Amino acid sequence: MPEYLDFVPQQRFQPTLALSPDGQLVAYSSHASGHYDLWVVPVTGGEPRRVAGFDDRTVRQIAWTPSGGRLVFTADENGDEQFRIYLVALDGSGLTEISSGPDCQRVLATSPFDPTGRFLAYTANDRDSAAQDLIVHDLESSELRRFTPPQGVAFEAVSISPNGRWLLATGFRSNTDIAIYLTDLSDPDATPICVTSALGEGLFEPGVWAADSSGFHLLTDHWSEFTAAAFYDLAAGSLQAIARPSWDVEVLDAAAGVRIWSVNEGGSSRLHADRDGSPISLPGIPPGVISALSLAPDASFAVVLINSAARPAEIAVLDLARHEFRYLTDTRPPALHVIDPVVPELITYPARDGRDVHALLYRPDGPGPHPVLLSIHGGPESQERPLYARSGLYQHLLHQGIAILAPNFAGSTGYGTAHQKLIYCDWGGIDLDDLDHAVKYLHTLDWTDPNRLAVMGASYGGFAALSCLARLPYPWAAGVSMCGPSNLLTLAKASPPTWKTFVATVLGDPDTRAEHLLARSPVTHADGINAPLFVLQGAHDPRVPQAESDQIVARLRERGVEVRYDIYPDEGHGFTNRANELTAYEAISAFLHTHLLAKTADRSASLHVG
Repeated sequence: MPEYLDFVPQQRFQPTLALSPDGQLVAYSSHASGHYDLWVVPVTGGEPRRVAGFDDRTVRQIAWTPSGGRLVFTADENGDEQFRIYLVALDGSGLTEISSGPDCQRVLATSPFDPTGRFLAYTANDRDSAAQDLIVHDLESSELRRFTPPQGVAFEAVSISPNGRWLLATGFRSNTDIAIYLTDLSDPDATPICVTSALGEGLFEPGVWAADSSGFHLLTDHWSEFTAAAFYDLAAGSLQAIARPSWDVEVLDAAAGVRIWSVNEGGSSRLHADRDGSPISLPGIPPGVISALSLAPDASFAVVLINSAARPAEIAVLDLARHEFRYLTDTRPPALHVIDPVVPELITYPARDGRDVHALLYRPDGPGPHPVLLSIHGGPESQERPLYARSGLYQHLLHQGIAILAPNFAGSTGYGTAHQKLIYCDWGGIDLDDLDHAVKYLHTLDWTDPNRLAVMGASYGGFAALSCLARLPYPWAAGVSMCGPSNLLTLAKASPPTWKTFVATVLGDPDTRAEHLLARSPVTHADGINAPLFVLQGAHDPRVPQAESDQIVARLRERGVEVRYDIYPDEGHGFTNRANELTAYEAISAFLHTHLLAKTADRSASLHVG
């Protein structure tokens, strides 16, 4: 029988791709060497080449200089999210750190350079840890031009216009309240101006500029609770719709009169394109999820990062000229060459107030009854989608005979803004009720065994897993929490300073809602947890500090509850070290096997002998 490692992809990627200015090379971040390093591969195929990397840093964002001779990228140390900015030549020489000052959260603009390559745009909280400033860095003189945000707004640089005049940025308050700011760099006294203020609160995420700098593309929920693609005309100050589907547009790029965008239809990506406003046909792509897309300068092809339940994430080329799709990478693990992966069924189940909850249901081979893992996504403003999840862990569990139900409960993205906002300041409320209904749904299936039920999640999903174990009255067999908050009050107080407005909006202000946050915290209900628990935590986690896991582990061990606690001293919020990731998921697989399969087998054998 294949072991967990037989299901592990050959490599994984950070969700970023960058095409060289001449369209010949794709730059990306892969952990093929054990850490997420900077790599390039020819668009026509061939051997990838490592350009730069570190033993203790993760390459996150990547962009090319306008000449194509160098690349700029960000990297953080052991997952601490204190990003530094580096320049390196295409041949790997001349690696230089260009950021200065203390460790802080530096975020590159998506298109960070002006046309000359002299000025670089990014965001940093180096001046004030609670404020994210816009910065234009003169690479020749090392001078910084700085723009500070309004109170309660976190700036994020997006791009410099093709003519070098405009700095485009967002002003972030929450995931559903993002405004657009423009700064006229030709004016020495310029200040960022919010160009969407007259349109009201909502989601306005700017993207690629028109080639003549007359305006820029964006994604917005201005017209409905689903995200549309639009164009903002600078001269007219007007917003024009490009695509308004009944699902979210999630990725868009444009070049040479062609626009291409992806729509999240029930979790799967569907590509659309037009040329000068008229629809064009695209080559077929495998079912999956597109997390990054970049259109060639001449619009003859696009590169995508595509992931599916049946095949791990791959870099691929969508050739518009030849009307064909081809992979640039092959990350398939040994197991996928001998067995067919399980593809989930998209189902709905009834919840409170007449709502239906969408979920992915993975059914193993065989009649059952099968034990079930309730897998809860993070965020909570995220979405469970048909991916090759957790480096093959899903497929390994399924191959062992463990079913998986992965719901998109209240707060999940992809089903409209109203559904997403249901969780605001209600963590452990309506979401937990939806998870309760998920278990009730499992009881209606004749091929599942709800008496052999485990729950697992990471980040917010870890919080939800702990809440299920503590507050839902089911005979849980086991639980897994990866960097999961156990005390919402201490979590809110320890959040990064730049997140203050976000935390107050989405989680709750710790100064005014302390009692509510404590009431919804798993640590408050820890006496209700009796199932064996596996807790995993990164020591450098800036989002969910180690103290969150320490609290729940201490409370349970005081009561004699079985707890395994693995702390990774060189990780942050999740895994960036390949060896750590594989160790963790292999251990989780063994833990779930023990409590969902092995103990049951031992009990059945004992009963048979008796």
